Amino acid sequence: MGSDISEEAGASQGNVSGDGTPPGQGGGHPLQLASAVMFVAELDRSVAFYRELLEWDVTVHNESVALLVNPDGYQLYLRTRGRRAQHPVGNIGVQYLIWTARDETDLLRCEEVLRKYSTQVTRQTVDGFNLVEGYGPDQVPVMVTYPGPEQAPRHEILQRIYGW
Repeated sequence: MGSDISEEAGASQGNVSGDGTPPGQGGGHPLQLASAVMFVAELDRSVAFYRELLEWDVTVHNESVALLVNPDGYQLYLRTRGRRAQHPVGNIGVQYLIWTARDETDLLRCEEVLRKYSTQVTRQTVDGFNLVEGYGPDQVPVMVTYPGPEQAPRHEILQRIYGW
């Protein structure tokens, strides 16, 4: 009985999968992020920004929500919450998403889009990859990297993560 409890504890801590194998070494496909939901102040303004930045198609759009989808089926829901809604940085919950560009040319395109919408855009090289950071229409940080983690595995935590 004690080993069952410790195995369950290990699984809940990410050390072992439910069948006792280490993460990433099981038989099936790992879970993948399919969708993200972002609350925004002005829907049309945010749709224009994310559509231009991500180059994703808008497949649904009504007065309160829009759905952007990329060719691989990943989805970004944008839901309007009005100008008075707040997003305190540093609180519980997802703070921002980090996107990966297709190549260096695409990273430069993303940097240009961010500069069009934000006066605070930075570019740096960290742990073998380039990182461009700016702000979206609601002053939510937007980060784009190249190459992605598949080509340049991350070996350290971005110092930016500790900034809040």
